[in-house]
Amino acid sequence: MTQTLPVVMCFSGLDPTGGAGIQADIEAISSMGAHPVPIVTAQTVQNTQDIIRFECTDPMLLVEQARAVLEDMEVSAFKLGMLGDTSVIEAVHSILNDYPDCPVLFDPVLAAGGGNELADEDSIQAMHSLILPLTTILTPNSIEARKLAPTADTLAACASALQDDGCEFVLITGTHEKDEDVINTLYNNHRVMETFHWERLEHEYHGSGCTLAASIAGLLAHGLEPFTAINEAQNYTWQSLEAAYPLGKGQWMPNRFFWARDDEQD
Repeated sequence: MTQTLPVVMCFSGLDPTGGAGIQADIEAISSMGAHPVPIVTAQTVQNTQDIIRFECTDPMLLVEQARAVLEDMEVSAFKLGMLGDTSVIEAVHSILNDYPDCPVLFDPVLAAGGGNELADEDSIQAMHSLILPLTTILTPNSIEARKLAPTADTLAACASALQDDGCEFVLITGTHEKDEDVINTLYNNHRVMETFHWERLEHEYHGSGCTLAASIAGLLAHGLEPFTAINEAQNYTWQSLEAAYPLGKGQWMPNRFFWARDDEQD
């Protein structure tokens, strides 16, 4: 009997540096032993320091691409990254809505590492009404969590508000906080489910959030329970960052294929 790989459909922007976005998804999902099918939501002009500008994909083209694949392959998980504008969000919603039993991992990309905005207020409202109610696991960093829930006074309150919108699990990552370790907190049923502590590495990294989210999606596609997938994906992501390398003048690149190196040549 032929063994097949589980399929993950990714909706993300194209980063020409290869560090973040759709290429990060492809590498991380492949590393989890799943097959990525990439749907590009936006073309970006960026480097390792910041995004300069972007143009969203025509939503009708996006829908045609996704449905052509979905009619041909069984998709086991969806991974969402940069969505760009309301028309793209509406298009993605129309697809997710037809697959209610398929887990959805949403990494809400709201700004570039250099600070340039990638989602306006209309887009954020569309995320609240169309995407969050369909989200199995949401993986915002602390800045994104506060932006998505601006009236909340703590990160726990942010997570609770986002669960009110329909997210089943919320993993808030702590790379932007001032703690000695990176502390990632998982919320479910309006309470803290687990707190994860990771050694803080010395550099900044291009595509770390994409790596974490995509690897979780790859593990969900294998049928792992959310908690197990989240735990294993964090370990994979940390090792990818520990093995990161500098190519440009800005953030370092995660080595998502660290596991494939020839140890005899180390």
